[in-house]
Amino acid sequence: MIKTKSILKSAVDFHGHLGPYLVLGLLMGDLAIYKLKCKRHFGIKAIVKGAEQKPKSCLIDGIQVSTGCTYGKGNIIKLSGSTINAEFINLDNNKNIKICLKKNLVKKLDSLNGHRASEGFAGELLKTNPVELFEFKF
Repeated sequence: MIKTKSILKSAVDFHGHLGPYLVLGLLMGDLAIYKLKCKRHFGIKAIVKGAEQKPKSCLIDGIQVSTGCTYGKGNIIKLSGSTINAEFINLDNNKNIKICLKKNLVKKLDSLNGHRASEGFAGELLKTNPVELFEFKF
């Protein structure tokens, strides 16, 4: 669903490397923008739970790049949680979507060993339909 390679390049430049959680953040944010039909940067708010520590916290950088939400603008919040999920809110109409990682995806992520395996899996994620990766509800 990521529309251009330039967004991926921007994310890697911002974050410092390619990894699966960065890609998942990009895909989550992109899916939220699409489903909520909201504007990037000022038309959306993100509340991210369960991504407090690396590598899971890399998801947040992907969300920032794909949505334009930033800590400086105050439209992204990081909270503790037992599972990774993100709620996105369209600030123009208050519609929201909650996006969670599917359980089989979490198992695969937990089984990755080393940077090479993680980077390879990130490439696979880029080719995967987000419906196969996430559960979401409005």
